[in-house]
Amino acid sequence: MSGFTHLDPQGASRMVDVGDKEVTLRRARASGRVRMQAETLRQIRDGTAAKGNVLEVARLAGIMAAKQTSSLIPLCHTLPLDAIAVSFAFPDPSTVAIEAEARATARTGVEMEALVAVSAAALTVYDMCKGVDRAMVIDQVR
Repeated sequence: MSGFTHLDPQGASRMVDVGDKEVTLRRARASGRVRMQAETLRQIRDGTAAKGNVLEVARLAGIMAAKQTSSLIPLCHTLPLDAIAVSFAFPDPSTVAIEAEARATARTGVEMEALVAVSAAALTVYDMCKGVDRAMVIDQVR
């Protein structure tokens, strides 16, 4: 097997065993931004985008995506979310800032759920506005 890195059975991909961890309240926040032309943001804020209410659709997309995180990210635990919230702000005339907070009473964290929520919300903003602004940029997802 020349050229292959040797992996023993302990190094194989697998889900982390959290069975011995204590069940506690877990909370995580994630954020991201979508930069766009000022006119595109004006349409979003005024509710005049051709596809409808961009922010409400993006909020629902983020919530729905967070609930599907373990289906999207290999080896991610399935978590019973207690809450997921997605919110928006406008730090300047050409940026939509997105924040998601996920909470669960579980044995492992909810960072991935919050990150997936922000990512899906940002992608939805892009999808709903790409007809008028193909230069949008999704960045600073963290």
